[in-house]
Amino acid sequence: MFDLTGRVALVTGAGQNVGAGIACALAGQGAALAVNDFHADRALRIAEEINQAGGQAVAIPFDVTDLAAVTAGFDEATARLGLVDVLVNNAGTGGPTQPMPMAQFADMGPEKWAPIIAVNLFGPMNCAKAAIRSMIDRRWGRIITISSGAGQIGMNIGVSPYAAGKAGASGFMRHLAIENATPSMVSLSTPFRSGLSWTTLGWSRRWPRLSRWAGWAHPPMSAHWRSTWPPTRHHG
Repeated sequence: MFDLTGRVALVTGAGQNVGAGIACALAGQGAALAVNDFHADRALRIAEEINQAGGQAVAIPFDVTDLAAVTAGFDEATARLGLVDVLVNNAGTGGPTQPMPMAQFADMGPEKWAPIIAVNLFGPMNCAKAAIRSMIDRRWGRIITISSGAGQIGMNIGVSPYAAGKAGASGFMRHLAIENATPSMVSLSTPFRSGLSWTTLGWSRRWPRLSRWAGWAHPPMSAHWRSTWPPTRHHG
């Protein structure tokens, strides 16, 4: 366990599923939560659940693909809770329908792949941009971006735009870590939900535990944690 009392966390895409679990887990460790979702009603529902359970949370809906909206959302979170200490880039999409549509890239046009790239790559970049300056100034911050095994290995399952976005986000985090991460400053990590592996960026030694509380870890990943604990600093 870790203590986040006095810290403020913002989780994107936290109105349901994994994001909601992450938000509730961080609230359970004492963080004040800015619950983000594209859908305001979803964000409000999870914020109310946290408050009813004795935590502190506010709903901060915005579109992660819109930098102006992201910046305004962070400003609102700061005004209501304080500066964001922990950012979890959880918002992601495989397309406009669920489950994720499967299609070969040869059969797609930009109207299909551009929105997927926008959420999965530009979303984390926009949110990191809004968060990181104050983290640098305070010499403390945590940024976690949820990735996918699809961004690391090729699979003939028709998700190439999704994979491109996730791979791009992982590469972005590697470089952001090198630019900013020191033991006393900003830590960044990119966990994979698929259970294939973890890439730890900066000095984020305890954050992999977060997935256990979010409810989506499973035995293969747990075995991987035990065999690689503590993670080493990633150098590129």
